[in-house]
Amino acid sequence: MSGSRNQDAARAAWGAATPDWIDVLATACDATSQTAVAQRLGISGSAVNAALRNRYPAETVRIEQRVRGVLMRATVACPVLGELASDLCLEWQGKAETFQDTGQLRRRMFAACRRCARSRFPKETVNGQ
Repeated sequence: MSGSRNQDAARAAWGAATPDWIDVLATACDATSQTAVAQRLGISGSAVNAALRNRYPAETVRIEQRVRGVLMRATVACPVLGELASDLCLEWQGKAETFQDTGQLRRRMFAACRRCARSRFPKETVNGQ
């Protein structure tokens, strides 16, 4: 059990259906700390803890994509930027929430993120509303 405290907690909370990204998150936390991993992911330590223990009060999609991009090096195909890490896809979606910057790239991302299958924007904004 020593050295796998987070893995044990995650498996106890998630059971046999423990997602692969939770296993990776737990392993990373066991190698350093929840705080260090949270900083690397750009989220709070309490969010990491809650996700590991299957007690996160909202959808875990954002945490999952951060883990996949930062820790698992997962990539997605962006219609504008090409291949990029899944966590960077989330960052661009955040930047594309508003149209404050009138730069060419920001305008393209504003439109592309709303049409993308990975979009986190509500359906009414995906169709140009």
